[in-house]
Amino acid sequence: MAKSSPKPVKSDAVKARRKAALATPTDLGSNATRDIQGGMNALLADTFALYLKTKNFHWHMSGPHFRDYHLMLDEQAAQILASTDDMAERVRKIGGTTLRSIGHIGRLQRVQDNDAEFVTPQDMLAELRQDNLDFVKSAREVHDLCDEHEDVATASLIENWIDEAERRAWFLFETSRGA
Repeated sequence: MAKSSPKPVKSDAVKARRKAALATPTDLGSNATRDIQGGMNALLADTFALYLKTKNFHWHMSGPHFRDYHLMLDEQAAQILASTDDMAERVRKIGGTTLRSIGHIGRLQRVQDNDAEFVTPQDMLAELRQDNLDFVKSAREVHDLCDEHEDVATASLIENWIDEAERRAWFLFETSRGA
């Protein structure tokens, strides 16, 4: 009878390193890290969903105002995407972990996808306007959470993202008003 080769045994140190938390140093308590990480990751998931929806509408824009709307949505999408790295890195700076996959985004996002074959330009603008306003509401909630835990750095970043989203909503509103 042939002997089977024994499975290599991993050292306890190797097992511990694999299970170890990332352990980023922070002066925030574990409750603050947990709470803010949760809020920020949901906001980040919404940001990715809003980015993709904005690009979707950018790619599928049509009609007499095509060029203006197409360019505006491209600018807005670039601004939205630019904020994602700061969001994820902020979560890491406070000792948390952040999004790891499209599936993770899908589980957390609150921005609804739009997979319709055709959406009128006015409906695109209205839907994105509302999504940006919903983002502002969610961002304010995370800001309040940061205030509770005295995380002024995250709160300060959120204030900028709120201002950017309000500007996007304003532009989308004004652009669609004449129609």
